[in-house]
Amino acid sequence: MTKLGLIQTVSYSTDQKAISQVAKILKKLGRSETEIVCLPEQWLKNNHVSNWDLQFKEFKVIAKDFGMTIIPGAFYETIRGKASIVSPIIGPKGEFIGKQEKIHPFDYERDNVKPGKEAKIFKTACKFGVIICYDMVFPKVANTLAKKGVQVLLSPSRIVRRGIDPWKMYVQVRALENRIPILAANVENHKFGGNSLIIDLSQKNKVVTTKITKLNGEQSASHEFDLKKYETIRKNRFSDSNKFR
Repeated sequence: MTKLGLIQTVSYSTDQKAISQVAKILKKLGRSETEIVCLPEQWLKNNHVSNWDLQFKEFKVIAKDFGMTIIPGAFYETIRGKASIVSPIIGPKGEFIGKQEKIHPFDYERDNVKPGKEAKIFKTACKFGVIICYDMVFPKVANTLAKKGVQVLLSPSRIVRRGIDPWKMYVQVRALENRIPILAANVENHKFGGNSLIIDLSQKNKVVTTKITKLNGEQSASHEFDLKKYETIRKNRFSDSNKFR
């Protein structure tokens, strides 16, 4: 069994207050032996990070103390004058082990953000992929990761209130069509609609359905997954795919 979790954040007056508050929640998840935790996209007041080690120093300590992998969200990063939205990964030894770039910048982001070119696999407590917010809309991202062998998808997101209903459908459909669990973290405040989701799957009489855990307000949740049980139904699903044009 692999224990995976997420944190839904709210608005904080400063980045330091945000980090301190979320650190308390991370420690609580760590004490409950949660192995991988995902946070939302752009949940800090200043969503541009120039020094990952400095900004998330406290998270790195927590990751090492609890042997936990932390996906601290997704933020703007500028390298040689080119901006990207990236999701860094803090491994269980307390060091950054990689980062996933947002592949599909959304709307206004397209004018300023360089899109990512690769859907990457990370391996700590399990093999996982990171889907950043708007990337969930595009079936190929989740499907590519699933076919590369990830066992679970984690999604730092920032979804406005009017977009919550379609977003919940996208997350469930990606889980169903790829036969893979998904944890999608969102921000909740006056603008963003919360409803962070843990999507597990169950099968009865060859019909696969979603089992949903939904968050409200500033909240965390974790869930134990038997990730091996998905491999057969995922293999069967992909073997049923026919080539056509």
